[in-house]
This record gives sequence, C-alpha cells and structure tokens, in this order.
Amino acid sequence: MAHTEDTPRPKYERIADTLREAIQAGRYGPGDRLPGENDLMATHGVARMTARQALGVLRDEGIAEARKGAGVFVRTFRPLRRRGIQRLAEQQWGNGRSIWSADIENRSLEVDQVTVSEETAPDRVSTVLDLADEEPVCVRRRRFVLDGKPVLLATSYLPMALVAGSAITQEDTGEGGTYARLAELGHKPVHFREEIRSRMPSKDEVARLSMPAGTPVFLICRTAFTTGGRPVEVNEMTLDAASYVLEYDFDAAPEAPDATRGKRK
Repeated sequence: MAHTEDTPRPKYERIADTLREAIQAGRYGPGDRLPGENDLMATHGVARMTARQALGVLRDEGIAEARKGAGVFVRTFRPLRRRGIQRLAEQQWGNGRSIWSADIENRSLEVDQVTVSEETAPDRVSTVLDLADEEPVCVRRRRFVLDGKPVLLATSYLPMALVAGSAITQEDTGEGGTYARLAELGHKPVHFREEIRSRMPSKDEVARLSMPAGTPVFLICRTAFTTGGRPVEVNEMTLDAASYVLEYDFDAAPEAPDATRGKRK
C-alpha cells in the first residue's frame, strides 16, 4: 500500500531514515560500525525484527554491509575511476601499457583468472562481428582483482581467422595486450563503441565478484573497429558498481559522429 501524509510510515523505515541522515552528516564514516539491533531496540523502543528491517534497508541500498559476527558497517567506497576515453587511446596500448593502467593510478590490479578457448560465437556476437554461421572465435575470459577484491569479469570474442597462431590465443598477450597484437596483425583498432546498462547480479556473479547484498552491476559491451569499419573484437564486461565510477571526458564534437559506423550493411 502506498504511503500518504495521513498514513504513518513503518517504524523500520523511519529508523533507516535516521541512520541514513547520520551517515550523510558524517556522524558515521566509511568503515564505521552502525548501532546494532540491541542498540536500536533500546533507543527506539522497537522489537528486534523492526531493528533488523531498518538495517536491512541500508544494506539493500548499498549504504551498509554486514560482517559476520561483527555487525553492520558503513560501506567503504574508494572508487576505481574507469576513464572510458583515455584508457582506449592508442598512446596507451600502443606504447606497451595495459589499458587498465589508465584507471588504477598506484593501486594494485591483477588478473587472477584467465582462460582462452576456441568456441562457436554466440548469435549476438556473431551478428556484431559479421561472422558466417558457426564460424569460430577466440574467447578470452578474465577476472580482475583490485586491492585484493574482485571487481570485474571480462569476456572478449575475436574472429579466430584473424588471430589464430598469435599471442592473442595465449593467456599472456604481451605488452600492450590484445589491441597491440591486433595492430601487429594489420587489424589495428581505431574506433570503439561502448554500450552500458545496469542490473542486479546473478548468483554466479555475486560469488565471483564477492559482492555484498544490494549491489548492482554495470554491463559494458565494447566493440573495436578497424579503419575500414570492420569489427574485430566484442568485449562483454561485468563490473561491481560499488567499485567503479564511469568517467567520460571529451570535447564537444564539431559535427555529429557517423552513427552508421560498424553497423552491418
């Protein structure tokens, strides 16, 4: 039932409001322990279930996180700034640097899981890459860990006809990564398109990214194109939204970009 001015809001929502306001005012900072169920029961004169529901509201909003046996704490948010334009510049990967190094500054980012395989492309990928039916692709799956916390799952698809026998089919692609190797093969990426959306994670994503309840994920699908507009890679990424700020810094374009670039004719 919708609440109106004449309908009092449930007590647990009002308690959650009080805690949220205290956090916003700085009375509880990142990493601080919030009042527990017993504290809230005594302060507000409510039953344990009501106190538990109030803390649950903050967890569901992603403001707080529960630590087993320790209580509920204000979530610490030190974002990884994903610089969507700078990271893909040729001066980044063309000089032997990983595109991820544009994001992390002096923090520790590692890839702790890598698998590379030859597979038939999913229909959605086959369509974007303009592949023939059941044409194989090289699939690179990775998990990225920042400061010891998993933050990103990435799966890249590249036409096997382009990359067979190259370092792209190996776990370690070498300095500059996949884009530097594509350039060496004569398929240098010069244009990128990213599509972004958000949703709640699957159980598998929660487990692989070690995510607390109430945290959504960003889904980023990037397609890389050569000078002639040929798509050479589709990269599907799942990001822990609590670990990222998506940053795009660019000048006003003198004219609208070609909206048809990269689309199948």
